[in-house]
Amino acid sequence: MALTQEEIQKLNLQFKGISPEEIISWAVKHGNNPVVTTNFRPYEVAILHAVTQVDKNIPVIWCDTGYNTPQTYKHAEELISTLGLNVKLYVPKQTSSHRDAVMGIPQIDDPLHKEFTEQVKLEPFRRAMEEHRPDVWFTNLRKGQTAHRDSLDVLSMSKDGILKVSPFYHWNDTQLDAYLKARQLPNEHKYFDPTKVLENRECGLHT
Repeated sequence: MALTQEEIQKLNLQFKGISPEEIISWAVKHGNNPVVTTNFRPYEVAILHAVTQVDKNIPVIWCDTGYNTPQTYKHAEELISTLGLNVKLYVPKQTSSHRDAVMGIPQIDDPLHKEFTEQVKLEPFRRAMEEHRPDVWFTNLRKGQTAHRDSLDVLSMSKDGILKVSPFYHWNDTQLDAYLKARQLPNEHKYFDPTKVLENRECGLHT
């Protein structure tokens, strides 16, 4: 979807206070090839539910690092089943067992951490985007998660020219808890991202 920065800024002003469903409907209507990405982290069920209520067949791109907790995998299977998700699974080219034997999970200050992140997250994500070539990318980015995300908004443009749509950008955990409770949606907090280590550290996909 071709939008100028000025158009994005105007739309972001209009979208403040607008429901996620309305924002998603607008993006689906004006886009040609939307996708939603997920890692099944806490509160991901909100974006998955909201998007599939508008477009039940939308591709759900899951880049699985191979290091998720057992709870996350069970949560993912539950959501795939109950929401009828059209999941497109992407995994690293090397198994986690192989990587554990030769590299392990490097610390942030280890020179190998950059290579690790490339293998388990960035390469599978690029592969997914190259295969699907979306013009609209739904995410569950929210203000307050990281310093970089605080500089974004409901709509933002990726470095590859894809319109990122974050319908819950201005929502906090309390609001999301109410959203999930009203719709009887499950949540799972036992989650691990091996590329971030710290909760307020950017994962690399959105910079």
